[in-house]
Amino acid sequence: MRKRLDLTRPVERGLLEECLELATQAPTGRNRQRWDFVLVTDPGKRAALAELYRLGLARPRQRVVRDGIDQGDPVGGARIADSARYLFDHLHEVPVLLIPCIGVQGRHENDSHVGQANTWGSVLPAVWQFMLAARSRGLGTAWTTPHLHYEREAAELLGIPYETVLQTALIPVAHTIGTDFRPGPRVAAERIAHWDSW
Repeated sequence: MRKRLDLTRPVERGLLEECLELATQAPTGRNRQRWDFVLVTDPGKRAALAELYRLGLARPRQRVVRDGIDQGDPVGGARIADSARYLFDHLHEVPVLLIPCIGVQGRHENDSHVGQANTWGSVLPAVWQFMLAARSRGLGTAWTTPHLHYEREAAELLGIPYETVLQTALIPVAHTIGTDFRPGPRVAAERIAHWDSW
């Protein structure tokens, strides 16, 4: 999807508002709806966010444990790396950068597993619902997180209250080039399904 984002075509605000309306219908822990969505269209702010994204990849502040990118598929791994490099070079040109956020009472870095699951489980369905709504309207998206290494700087740039709001991702949003998408390479469902026990 990263290489199929149309960098030349503006995204109409009305389309984004439709996607947000659908996102707010997502389930959330205790129905608290603590999410916020920051949509960045200003070219200067998009450029600054793209720079934080690049810094997060080039000079991450935390160690990130990664599963192998190619997982035994060197061709697929090369495609992913090429796609990621394209976004690295062109993120500042994407018409809209979306930062989904969730309100918290203090930072959650040292929260329990259950507390973290509650926080992330309360925002991710809404974000995914936004992404599905976007796709059904001819918009492409991609989930990225490298800018979170510089979350405080992004918060300062966008006026996000750092101590009480967690940023969850940086999602480029654009019209797509073409609509002839195929399903992505994924593990077969029968390999991941466990019925009644592991």
